[in-house]
Amino acid sequence: MTHFEPSRATVHIIGAGLAGSEAAWQVAGRGVRVILHEMRPHRMTEAHRTSGLAELVCSNSFRSDDASNNAVGLLHAEMRRLESLIMRCADTHQVPAGGALAVDRDGFSAAVTEALEDHPLIEIDRAEIDGLPPADWSNVIVATGPLTSAPLAAAIRALTDESALAFFDAIAPIVHRDSIDMSKAWFQSRYDKAGPGGSGADYINCPLTETQYHAFVDALLEGEKVDFKDWETDTPYFNGCLPIEVMAERGRETLRYGPMKPVGLTNPHDPTTKPYAVVQLRQDNKLGTLYNIVGFQTKLKHSAQTRIFRTIPGLENAEFARLGGLHRNTFLNSPKLLDNRLRLRAEPRLRFAGQMTGCEGYVESAAIGLIAGLYAAADARTHTLEVPPQTTALGALLGHITGGHIETIDAGPRSFQPMNINFGLFPPLANPPNKAPDGTRLRGNEKAIAKKQVICARALSDLDRWIADALHPAVAA
Repeated sequence: MTHFEPSRATVHIIGAGLAGSEAAWQVAGRGVRVILHEMRPHRMTEAHRTSGLAELVCSNSFRSDDASNNAVGLLHAEMRRLESLIMRCADTHQVPAGGALAVDRDGFSAAVTEALEDHPLIEIDRAEIDGLPPADWSNVIVATGPLTSAPLAAAIRALTDESALAFFDAIAPIVHRDSIDMSKAWFQSRYDKAGPGGSGADYINCPLTETQYHAFVDALLEGEKVDFKDWETDTPYFNGCLPIEVMAERGRETLRYGPMKPVGLTNPHDPTTKPYAVVQLRQDNKLGTLYNIVGFQTKLKHSAQTRIFRTIPGLENAEFARLGGLHRNTFLNSPKLLDNRLRLRAEPRLRFAGQMTGCEGYVESAAIGLIAGLYAAADARTHTLEVPPQTTALGALLGHITGGHIETIDAGPRSFQPMNINFGLFPPLANPPNKAPDGTRLRGNEKAIAKKQVICARALSDLDRWIADALHPAVAA
């Protein structure tokens, strides 16, 4: 990062997940002192297992790394241009995952922790903030995530006079690689696509016949599930992270068109027979000894998981390093409660970042932490930082959170739900492409692909202009 003279101001950041860690890095990188408050291991959550910063508690995937055709891949590219610590550590600790960017979760967390501990302007305070931050903390980022401690969550609700919305998030199981029967399973990425550090054969695939598939669906529907507490019964799920048994309840063929779709794969053990469905496992650590079952978030009881998942061909003797689980996520009604710089309207010294703002996904959480850090650093240096263009992935995501794309009634949001970055959040192109470079007319899918590529190119161009015109002058003046 560019060198800045240290500022006498201090930014307090509560929560050292992906958003808080990224925010701390951005603030300190601009010469502003940071105290990063993380309650673990003094107080653990239902989902975390370690004291490491930026611990990944769900999947180990940052999803697609294609910056020309995919919205999350574009967000990766934008964050790299803004010198993201999360992306730097993800790139360093990537594991093969086809067209996706997946990481060794332990190596990734250790790298983030080391970088923050070694930064001279960052102090890490291992204590719980069990209420509103002290009044003399004038510049605060709250990035406590979906597992915000109850006392802090209650204080925020009291301050906003607004009940936090909530949804359930489920965790997929992890299998020991050497317990998978490779006489039935095989390595292959869909359509043999190679991604970062990958070979085009990065997933383990387990095929199911039609009979096996329907027996599996029946077992999911009949399996014992975790009971909800009274206060959880009305909490909706986030559609991007549905438990597999909930997907099965929505229709017998739902899984075949979701995580178990058999397209782009050929079973080398029986190349003439197309599988009716396929279960994929993705490498979960650098050593390649652990694989997680893709899309198999679940609220099944552990005994049911073990029994049902061992009916999958190739997993009959599977040994599980971790079984699936379920935890409750909370998020703010951000379009109503936050301004376009993520400050709480009721108390602007408090800025929010990460999943609790209503974004969904590792990368999105870190990205909102990044922009919150830039805003906090600008405030500490008494500068004004303009909002990034909504034509960028960062600006589009921020716009969703703070109300830029929300239709309103009586100055309030009509609806607000957690959202992954997607092309639907971007402003439309003034002149969508109709012709290929050779002058031929684009049709069908070709036109859709060309449109995405133009949106991505526009985003990176506009981000570069914002960095040059708004970000650097704002922090260097």
